[in-house]
Parts: sequence; structure tokens; C-alpha cells
Amino acid sequence: MKMAPILRAMRQWPELQPTLIHTGQHYDASLSGIFFEQLEMQPPDVHLEVGSGSHATQTAKLLLRMEEVLVAGPSDGDGFDRVIVVGDVNSTLAATLAATKLHIPVAHVEAGLRSGDRSMPEEINRLMTDAVADMLLVSEPAGAENLRSEGHADDTIHLVGNVMIDTLLHQVDQARALDQLQQQDLQPGKFAMVTLHRPSNVDHRGVLGKLVDVLVDLSARLPVVFPVHPRTAAKLDEFGFSNRLEQTSRVYNLPPMGYREFLCLTSQAKVIVTDSGGLQEESTALGIPCLTMRANTERPITVSEGTSTLIGQDVDLLNKQLEAVLGGTYKQGSCPKLWDGKASERILDVLAAG
Repeated sequence: MKMAPILRAMRQWPELQPTLIHTGQHYDASLSGIFFEQLEMQPPDVHLEVGSGSHATQTAKLLLRMEEVLVAGPSDGDGFDRVIVVGDVNSTLAATLAATKLHIPVAHVEAGLRSGDRSMPEEINRLMTDAVADMLLVSEPAGAENLRSEGHADDTIHLVGNVMIDTLLHQVDQARALDQLQQQDLQPGKFAMVTLHRPSNVDHRGVLGKLVDVLVDLSARLPVVFPVHPRTAAKLDEFGFSNRLEQTSRVYNLPPMGYREFLCLTSQAKVIVTDSGGLQEESTALGIPCLTMRANTERPITVSEGTSTLIGQDVDLLNKQLEAVLGGTYKQGSCPKLWDGKASERILDVLAAG
């Protein structure tokens, strides 16, 4: 979702010949092809097929396989001029390290985002990637401030906007034209959308049990659509909560789905309850209240300007904010500057100048 708009912008620069590397860190055989098709992406030129594993295992495999690809170079034999990485996953860090040690410059899209929570693997990936990347492409002003405070030179920092919003704006009309709502007998603006997958929310019986209680109670007032992450599904089964949700008529447990089907639902919800960083951003762009089940966020602009409220694991606060949404008193937010669907075009301008 982050690389697709960059590749689309590259089509306007015929002198660029990108090689798309799919690491396979996040891979579902039933969804991979759907995502590439819906996002209008070229098939990957290289697939590393790393798969799941511990952080150390994934990162080590990625380093080894990325190095092999980078040493071999592109099909024209001229070598790679630059590596572009996005986000904050293990693939981001491993590709950055492999390229840097081979003296290939690295551009990091979404640079500078910081939660301040070093217990999160993503925070370590963000810090280490930015430490060695030479082109820092930033989605919000706080990211630029973070990078300056860490000692990065101004000429390496470029505020370009948010590529996730590029994808959202490019896809939202097509998404809303799908029949996802009709399939579940839902009305636009009259249901809640819920996604949960972070260990802090789903790995502990007491925490997950309280969240299940909230969803069941909420469903008496508003249908609840809950696409269940595989990790969450396993924990619901382990703790014995699955049957309760399945037996609650207005909680719709759905399997993972393609981006466009998912956006059809999120873009027409009355409220979103999530621990996803991407949904914090998308809900802000869409103007939909977002109750974020995290104690901190690396995307502070979604709280200070947007529609997100940090809930942490405070069930009382969650219920209070749900009441505000249902009562029409929830805070109004606005879409940040440069979240206009043109971030990828600005990234290409920076790449051309650099």
C-alpha cells in the first residue's frame, strides 16, 4: 500500500527502471495476488520468500537474501543506484543494512516517526533505518522535528506527505462501489469497524476479555464488523472467547480480506476501534472517529489534528469515547497538510533532485 503509489509515480519518469523486491515477510497466498492486482502494481521482480519467524530469524534471512540480490544487480547489469524502503518492519531495516554495507544509498519513506516506546520492535527498526539512510522522506512535521533532534542534517530531511493517503484517495471510490455493506446488511455510517492484532491487546486473557465485553455490549447499539487477524483468532480460541463473539448476532467476524474490500468498510464506518497505525492515518483522512487501542503513537498528528484518540487499555475511556461518538459530541478533526494524494509525486521530485 505504501510502495504502490511510488511505483505509479515512477511511470511518469521513463528513465527510471525500478526493480520491485517482495521480501515475503507479510505473505498470504490467498491475498498476495489480490493486493497486487487491486493496487495496480507490477508483479515483483524478485521474491525473497522469507516468511514468518522470530525477529532475529527474519532479519538474518532478509539480510542474506537482500545482499545476494543487491550484489547481483538489476537485469541490465549496471548495478542499483538507490534502494527505497518504506515503513518500519523487519524488511525495512534489513534492506537498509544490506544496501548501506554495499555503499548503495537508501531513501526511507515514512522517516522520523517515533512512538518513544522502545519495547516496540517497529520503533527499533525506525531508529536504526533512519540512522543510516541518507534520504529521509517524512510524512508529518513531527517526523522532521524528531530527525533534527537526533542530529540529522536539514538537507537529508524532506517533508513530502503520506503515501498511505495517496493509495487511499486513489482507491476509495472504487472501494465504496463494492457490495461489502450489502453482504452484511449494513448501512453507511451506521456500524463500527474493529481491528486488533498487537500483542498488548490480544496476548493477555484479561485484556482481550474486557475488549470482547465492550464489543458485545456495543453490538446491542451498533453492528460491529470485526475482520479477525490470524494472531487474534488464535488467541480468541485459546482463551475461549470465540464462541461468545460468534453467538453475538450483530458482531460480524470476517476473515482477512483484500485492501479494496477492507477500505469499502472502513471508509463508511461510524467509528473505528483499532491498534493499527495505518488506520489511524486513514481515519484522519476520511474524517472518521478512531479510538486507538494504544498508549502511544508514532503518528501524533492523527491525534493533534486528526480524528484519533489514544485509549491504551482503558476500557472505561473506550466506553466514554464510544458514547461521545454515538451522541455526536466526539471531537472534530481535520486532514493534515500534504495528505493530499500527491506525496509520491513529491518523493519522485526529491529523488530526481538527489
